[in-house]
Amino acid sequence: MIAIINTGCANINSVRFAFERLGVNPEVIRDPAQLKQFDRAVLPGVGHASVAMKRLRDQGWDTAIAEYQNPLMGICLGMQLLCDETEEGNVQCLGQIPGKVSYLETGQLTSPHMGWNTLSVCNAHPLTQGLNPDDQVYFVHSFAHASNANTLVESEYGTRFSAVVAKDNYAGMQFHPEKSAKVGATLLNNFLNWQL
Repeated sequence: MIAIINTGCANINSVRFAFERLGVNPEVIRDPAQLKQFDRAVLPGVGHASVAMKRLRDQGWDTAIAEYQNPLMGICLGMQLLCDETEEGNVQCLGQIPGKVSYLETGQLTSPHMGWNTLSVCNAHPLTQGLNPDDQVYFVHSFAHASNANTLVESEYGTRFSAVVAKDNYAGMQFHPEKSAKVGATLLNNFLNWQL
């Protein structure tokens, strides 16, 4: 059973529909006490990091996520919230995936980074199975996690940044797999099959 965490900071339906297309019926949960009942969970997110972190703490999700021992994946802002800290609002985040999220230095390119971009696998992992060198996914973000030892996949937009990260039972995807066609479906399926 898979849970989609609803903190009021994401479009839950697009994520739910993506899993349903894979033949899985996730349950949207609003109570942190429910989390431990599920085999895996997804933390989607859009909007401002400081607002989202306040909601997570106010609702008790920070403790529930820290105590969770099954696979948990953050999507977009959800990935950033799993990291140590972010420059967006200068807030401490959940601290489950080491690294700081900083403003994405795009150089001459338009900010935010919005649209399809290529992935580059840098560390083999069950979450990266079936990815090809020219595969593209759909991004919408202005902040990014710098590449480090926990980076599985990178992308580049002005500078290189983490597209997929993982540490222990926690993982994150900076892009929107639910909006990334066949490649996104492959990655979501990898998450469903990920065994710790």
